[in-house]
Amino acid sequence: MFVNVTLENLAPCKKLMRVEIEVQKVDETFDSVAKDFQKEAKLPGFRPGKAPRDMVLRKYGKDIEEEAKRKLISEAYKKAVDEKNLEVLGYPDIEEIQFGRGKALQFAATIETAPEFELPEYKGIPVKREARTVTDEDMTRALEVLRQPHTTFQTVSRPAANGDIAVVNYAGTSDGKPITEIAPAAKRLSEQKNFWIEIGANAFIPGFAEQLVGAQAGDKRTVNIDFPANFVTPELACKRGTYEVEIVEVKEKGLPVLDDAFAQKYGAENLEKLREGVRRDLDNELKFKQNKSIRGQLIRSLLNRINFELPETAVAHETRNVVYDIVQENAKRGVSRDIIEQQKEQIYSAATNSAKERVKVAFLLQKIAEKEEIKVSQEEIGQRIHTMAGMYQIPPEKFAKDLQARNGLIEIYDQIMNEKVIDFLQQNARIEKIRPEAPATNPS
Repeated sequence: MFVNVTLENLAPCKKLMRVEIEVQKVDETFDSVAKDFQKEAKLPGFRPGKAPRDMVLRKYGKDIEEEAKRKLISEAYKKAVDEKNLEVLGYPDIEEIQFGRGKALQFAATIETAPEFELPEYKGIPVKREARTVTDEDMTRALEVLRQPHTTFQTVSRPAANGDIAVVNYAGTSDGKPITEIAPAAKRLSEQKNFWIEIGANAFIPGFAEQLVGAQAGDKRTVNIDFPANFVTPELACKRGTYEVEIVEVKEKGLPVLDDAFAQKYGAENLEKLREGVRRDLDNELKFKQNKSIRGQLIRSLLNRINFELPETAVAHETRNVVYDIVQENAKRGVSRDIIEQQKEQIYSAATNSAKERVKVAFLLQKIAEKEEIKVSQEEIGQRIHTMAGMYQIPPEKFAKDLQARNGLIEIYDQIMNEKVIDFLQQNARIEKIRPEAPATNPS
């Protein structure tokens, strides 16, 4: 079929492939496509499929030519890729150079290929695991968290102390101007009525609540604040704020007693059963955290052991994904569009670095999977789809169809494959147990 196929390196992962198809094959394809058109052609005065060939060629000549060209290039491109043993990423950019009946077809395809590299040693990677267990202190903190949603608040007629709630009205200024003139989006920081502040929790604005210690209902206080350099509202960073505060109420927090009645609020038979369940959950969370740390060390070690060029398109595509994630996360945190726009260069730079690592990891894990013959079965894909459908409360059949429609099954396959490869790396890692660097904390 080919007269010649040549490759030219344009970049480490980009090639120009030139293909020439012999005249005989071109003419044969023209004739084959013309016959197909003749069988289906409907021309006045002739039954379907019975119109003379020359009339069909005159009427559908351009369509026949386009179909013949599409068929030739498609078949030749696939065969050329196989012949040169190329792992092509994405779609080629095809440029027609010469095409016509009685001529050899010549076309060029600009393609992006997977990087070529030798795997570093990936078995026996040394990693560290903290020899940590769930402690009594962890249990105490976890049970305290369970008590918090059942907190009661009793109004008291005494000065506010650490742990109390101060209900306040406040109005803030900076440089003699209302805060909203300096930071228009920061309305909550400018003025509020009946606002609850926990004394001693360092909530709201750092340094605000501690200046309310000793105040009681009816008192008025002036609170001076130095907004930190990394304050969430950049317009106020490093500025001084002044707040006129009126104490409306002081409320004392009350926590429920840890007893069987409390345990039953969480569906446990008694307090002992609740403690067992909490310890089990903490054990699972600790194991998850330790495994996450080990897997992170494995990936970082792999990344540090090898360097290779990455396909530009793959990095660009992943960069867009990371930028989207960063912007969405900032929006959820309440960061305004203006601030995001001001930080777009930093966001893009961070996203590009993250994207390069993700793409590099993907190629490394893919190559390890090939070498170790790690596969993903249809049953595993089906189970993952069923689990995800349950999470989103969508019928599994509909969820699977939606995935197919947006080519999402490939993502599911890649997720499972990557997990299996990392499991393999962890099973073959050289794990060293180390003492915790700090006192045990809540594993969550």
